[in-house]
Amino acid sequence: MSHPYHTGVYDPQVIEAKWQQAWADHHVFRTPEGPELINKPKFYVLDMFPYPSGDGLHVGHPKGYTASDVMARVRRMQGYNVLHPMGWDAFGLPAERAADRAGVHPAEITKRNIANFRRQLQRLGFSYDWDREVDTSSPDYYRWTQWIFLKLFEKDLAYIAEVPVNWCPALGTVLSN
Repeated sequence: MSHPYHTGVYDPQVIEAKWQQAWADHHVFRTPEGPELINKPKFYVLDMFPYPSGDGLHVGHPKGYTASDVMARVRRMQGYNVLHPMGWDAFGLPAERAADRAGVHPAEITKRNIANFRRQLQRLGFSYDWDREVDTSSPDYYRWTQWIFLKLFEKDLAYIAEVPVNWCPALGTVLSN
């Protein structure tokens, strides 16, 4: 009896899609929760969030994410409770410049690019916990960064000062370091 997955030929369109769907359906990479896990060793893997300012991933994204994904998988196999989220550094000049080039509002292009980046990362099979996805342009995210900044300011750990900056005359703004 023949089976479509045992043909002796590796067909990535079929095999990859099958297993990626199974992983998604069964939340294979979701970080487990519950009191029974309190004594389980924990491991946190955080990749640098990409700027969703381009049309999609470039070769440097998977190159950078592969090693951390391997570490997350190894720790899971060793019995660790692994938190491996993914997110998007969706604020700042890269998003604004991409929106200007496309002639749309930054929120629109950011949302579209995030969806594309997410789809591409999922197709590559990285083991991210997509239930804990972070979007720095979400009010649910940045209200907490604003709150933390205000707490730092109240304790004089953040302050106003005149300092040298990287100024971009073409953009008319300060560039981040």
